[in-house]
Amino acid sequence: MELQSQVLLWELVLLHSDDSSSPPVPSGSLPAASSVVSESTVSWAAGALAVLRCQSPRMVWTQDRLHDRQRVVHWDLSGSPAGGPARRLVDMYSAGEQRVYGPRDHGRLLLPPSAFHDGNFSLLIRAVEYADEGLYTCNLHHHYCHLYETLAVRLEVTDNPQEAGAHWDGEKEVLVVERGAPALLTCVNRAHIWTDRHLEEAQQVVHWDRQPPGVPHDRADRLLDLYASGERRAYGPPFLRDRVAVGVDAFARGDFSLRIDPLEPADEGTYSCHLHHHYCGLHERRIFHLRVTEPVAEPPPRDSPGNGSSHSGAPGPDSTLPRGRSVINVIVPEGRAHFFQQLGYVLATLLLFILLLITVILATRQRRRGGYEYSDKKSGKSKGKDVNLAEFAVATGDQAVYRSEDIQLDYKNNILKERAELGHSPLPTKNIDLDKDVHLFPWLPVFRKEYCK
Repeated sequence: MELQSQVLLWELVLLHSDDSSSPPVPSGSLPAASSVVSESTVSWAAGALAVLRCQSPRMVWTQDRLHDRQRVVHWDLSGSPAGGPARRLVDMYSAGEQRVYGPRDHGRLLLPPSAFHDGNFSLLIRAVEYADEGLYTCNLHHHYCHLYETLAVRLEVTDNPQEAGAHWDGEKEVLVVERGAPALLTCVNRAHIWTDRHLEEAQQVVHWDRQPPGVPHDRADRLLDLYASGERRAYGPPFLRDRVAVGVDAFARGDFSLRIDPLEPADEGTYSCHLHHHYCGLHERRIFHLRVTEPVAEPPPRDSPGNGSSHSGAPGPDSTLPRGRSVINVIVPEGRAHFFQQLGYVLATLLLFILLLITVILATRQRRRGGYEYSDKKSGKSKGKDVNLAEFAVATGDQAVYRSEDIQLDYKNNILKERAELGHSPLPTKNIDLDKDVHLFPWLPVFRKEYCK
């Protein structure tokens, strides 16, 4: 019996929502035409990098894997006879999970389970009491699209059945219900954003257009098409197509800024950034009037009055190079391992030099010590042994030997002949008496007489 009465109540709810003569609730339908969000004039020098800023956090593509948490409806009550702040009565997520907050409201407050399929979010109060009077608000939240919609209904309770009914006070619906009777607070929004699932990557698109000077908007040239699925299409004239770009992570950051590098005078014109999120109903357009100016000429370096050269001595900038770009020389510091490697080379070389020096010193000392031992040994032998005169023989062969060939010379007198014969004849042997002539040879040792026989 309880189930049948509940089914009958919901049939009445659906009939009432279809045939209700109350003022229409905002359906959430959004215009398909793009709305101009901003329009600005920018100027850049030729040869520089031009950036046309086009950003929107609502275009950030985050694939929703919890479809039951992206849409929610909740009913709140404020201005009740009991007073106090507004309080939450009931809420429901798109997956159909329904939650009632007040203990006394369990079984009294009902939301249709198919609310996110047919767009009917009406609240049914089964038995109205005086404590139920107040201002009720129906709140729809779409977390993915950042959309929030609110509808207010005022409920009044009376004991007179003749006063029951509904009317519009210019701002909201006022519903008068007899005490103890069921009350239906209407909240209907059948926009596809609240009722249909979606393919996010198929319904997000960004494109850039360009209007040369004097060309109207409806004849603009398409430059780029970007899709959340990752697909990209490039259009436009060849001289501009290779110099324009949008970041690869545009949908991840919501930044669709157009970069033109390098900028040329022929790039002048009107550029427009179109953001379309068909599911969320987002259609925005940002317009940029781009002007290209001549590059600013750098002042020549001042010359010194003395020799006509610049103060810094560095060459001036090359006028043939394109302006707007600069080359930065970055000196990367060497690692700690390279430092220790060089230190090892130095220490190894120093150690090798020290070893070589020690070897030379030891060799020199050894040689000197061997010479001293030889001198001492020789002097000791000469002191301890008597010299035999027979062993000490004076070699006469050391004297110069001359050939005794007869030289046939003609001499002028006999004196010259005698001198020549004396020069070619051997020296006469001289007998030396060691005892008598010892003062003539002080360097000879003293010989004993028994050996000089």
